[in-house]
Amino acid sequence: MGMCDTTAIAGWLIDGARSAVMPQDVLEGLCDRLVSCGIPLWRAAVFVRTLHPHVTGRRFLWRQGHGVEMSELLFEGLETLEFQNSPVARVYASGAAIRQRFAIEDDVADFPVFRDLRAEGASDYLASPLTFTDGTIHVATWATRHPNGFSDEQIAGIEAIVAPLTRVAEIRALTRMASNLLNTYVGRNTGERILSGQIRRGHTEVIHAAIWLSDMRGFTALADRLPPQTLTDLLNRYFDCQVPAIVDRGGEVLKFIGDGLLAIFPVAENRTNTQSVCRNALAAACDARTSIAKLGDSAGIEDVDDVRFGLALHLGDVLYGNIGGGNRLDFTCIGPAVNLAARLEKLTGKLGQSVLASDAFARHCCPPLSPLGEFTLPGFNLVQMVYSLTEATRSNP
Repeated sequence: MGMCDTTAIAGWLIDGARSAVMPQDVLEGLCDRLVSCGIPLWRAAVFVRTLHPHVTGRRFLWRQGHGVEMSELLFEGLETLEFQNSPVARVYASGAAIRQRFAIEDDVADFPVFRDLRAEGASDYLASPLTFTDGTIHVATWATRHPNGFSDEQIAGIEAIVAPLTRVAEIRALTRMASNLLNTYVGRNTGERILSGQIRRGHTEVIHAAIWLSDMRGFTALADRLPPQTLTDLLNRYFDCQVPAIVDRGGEVLKFIGDGLLAIFPVAENRTNTQSVCRNALAAACDARTSIAKLGDSAGIEDVDDVRFGLALHLGDVLYGNIGGGNRLDFTCIGPAVNLAARLEKLTGKLGQSVLASDAFARHCCPPLSPLGEFTLPGFNLVQMVYSLTEATRSNP
């Protein structure tokens, strides 16, 4: 086996692997280049840890002839024996490379995965630490089925591209981390706007949207008598009843305010989808209402028999964008339409209704909502016709 000059591959990585759009394209392009260079790769994987509320990291697995598969490791996965007894976990902990030549060394008892790889025909294996500039360790692994394993020259060729691969992985990971954090804390659409450069104070636009404003009934009394952790757990489960229903139907959660939740369902500029947007918002409201009704029975918290909520649905123009002071901004929506929704939400408790809708929202609903009458809302001169759910909308919005 001859020399394996991977200088050109290192140059491709140093240039940012710009021909690769997605992270999996980076690994596929890299492995194809290494094979063309004479390195008999059969299997390669890159494990990159990330900052995400549910996912601790992602694995990109390349196999010759099968392309790249991406999978995610949840936080619970860190506790499994399979992960703890893996070469990847060892490299994470030690920061040192691991080499295993199966064809020569018969004892592969150190890690169960080695037995699996050898059973699949692997003859040689290398795990390389990818050390990011902040000191965190990530891992790349390389395996071959060549009868003689990797030669010293081939190992040197792989090691020569580890540093530039690390820089590319770090850049891609940081970009994804920024996106994950923004999606987690401000929502996907808002996060995309911020990443695209809409970060100046006063950068706002008027959009037409269905507005969702809800809060938990009796939250103050619960906060007074429940232990803080119990209250936090209840609040998280309460929001779990709403957020998936909103997101699954095209809504975007903009903020949590204590026990309150503000979300919007944007309408297209030509407003041709107004009816479907309102239908989706109403369906989400019915799903949330049903889930919250069940939450009280399953909460298992002493002195909490039921969890009640109030929700207002309105349709109107909102000012959507950056508002704040100094260099501390909030990407949110404001305007008379949001104020009307807030007044309407306060009315839910007085009328003993869980869901109320404005006339502007209700006129787009089919089957129609049930009119409750006209009400004067604080801060609004004109009386407002207010609607509630009917049996038909509760069961089939």
